[in-house]
Amino acid sequence: MNKLTSLFFALGVVALGACNNDDDNVTPANTMMTVSATLDNKQAVPSTASTATGTMTGTFDKTTKVLQYNVTYQGLSPTMGHFHFGKPGKKGNIAVGFNDVSKSPITGTVTLQPSTADSLMAGQLYVNLHSTTYPGGEIRGNVTAK
Repeated sequence: MNKLTSLFFALGVVALGACNNDDDNVTPANTMMTVSATLDNKQAVPSTASTATGTMTGTFDKTTKVLQYNVTYQGLSPTMGHFHFGKPGKKGNIAVGFNDVSKSPITGTVTLQPSTADSLMAGQLYVNLHSTTYPGGEIRGNVTAK
């Protein structure tokens, strides 16, 4: 009987020790990243003679895949704008279109598809602003995520 009592006592001590709530010091993983791009004529493919410039800033949540962006520009009247797939110096397909490019800033929030999120994190998305003068893209900037 003493062995059985000792066994139950030992199991109770182990069980209580396992219930210790020592996870208060666990730091949650940071899922937010900042994203940015500098847009100019030299990054356009092919490059343009435009003097327009722009920037893109925002945040990306790696868990929810939500991208919040703010694109500013000066020196052009864009007819459309998009995030495109593509490495620097290469053209790519449209990933996400902008709703209204008629005035700066262009702002939005979008939930990215997993493959688009992967491209963003790999540095393979760019912002492209198109115009009547440069329908293929007047200024462009590859997006970096940190």
